[in-house]
Amino acid sequence: MQRITITIDDDLLARVDRLCEQRGYGSRSEAIRDIVRDAAAPVAADGASPACYGALSYVYSHGTRDLARRLTGEGHHHGVSIASLHVHLGRDDCLEVAVLRGSVSAMQGFADTVTTQRGVRYGHLHLIPEGAGQDEAGHGDPPPAPGAARG
Repeated sequence: MQRITITIDDDLLARVDRLCEQRGYGSRSEAIRDIVRDAAAPVAADGASPACYGALSYVYSHGTRDLARRLTGEGHHHGVSIASLHVHLGRDDCLEVAVLRGSVSAMQGFADTVTTQRGVRYGHLHLIPEGAGQDEAGHGDPPPAPGAARG
């Protein structure tokens, strides 16, 4: 592990300290390592592996004309969605979380198509490099890429 020195303004350092307190980090270093891992995940995933995992969360108004049908169609068209969760937040709003697997560019294309639809008010794609966080016990082989033949 390397020790580095950074320069950071007082307001940003106060935000880091609040983050440490809110999330229970033992040190600023732990928080900053997580922030860097999160920011670097898309780059590492695209450069180190042809496939990675992702979670796309978005909120949309189910009353928007044909939106639910279009969103479902996009999930099938892009071929990166492997599972999804749908939650009714209220009378008009729904939250969906799509679990994805594929190349970073394919998942980003899917996310862009979904989050730019009229009626989608919030969207965030979280990318996770394949193999990230694997423990020694493991859970066996990862699922095949979408569209791949199963053995």
